[in-house]
Amino acid sequence: MTQNVKLTGRCMCGAVRLRCTAIEPKVTACHCDMCRRWSSGPYFEVSCKDVTFEGEENITTIRSSDWAERGFCNKCGSNLFYHIIGSKDFQIAAGAIDDPSDLRLSLQVFTDRKPTFYSLAEKTKTMTSDEVYAAFSPPHE
Repeated sequence: MTQNVKLTGRCMCGAVRLRCTAIEPKVTACHCDMCRRWSSGPYFEVSCKDVTFEGEENITTIRSSDWAERGFCNKCGSNLFYHIIGSKDFQIAAGAIDDPSDLRLSLQVFTDRKPTFYSLAEKTKTMTSDEVYAAFSPPHE
């Protein structure tokens, strides 16, 4: 699979535009409670680096945990990103990407929190809440 795919994207109204480099052309679906409240379903994201925003004054962020924030367009409400505080990388909303044709769903996280009313047909790697926290939680001192 190709690494470092250049992507562009925007919010629904176009007040925010973005350029980024996908670390891999992979999409992750998060089924956690916060993501489902935020997007009314799983949050589909692409892990990106070298992210630049045009119309940054139209981005509002909300601190969603001790270690992360979420960004959205304050004009149209489009979800734009999930971001670990202090990291240069962003998990860009897959729905904001202009041309997602090279992206493939490859991972589902918080699968133990997924409601029973939907399921995704793609065969992917899955991780429960405990597995996600063990793999990605910031170290505790």
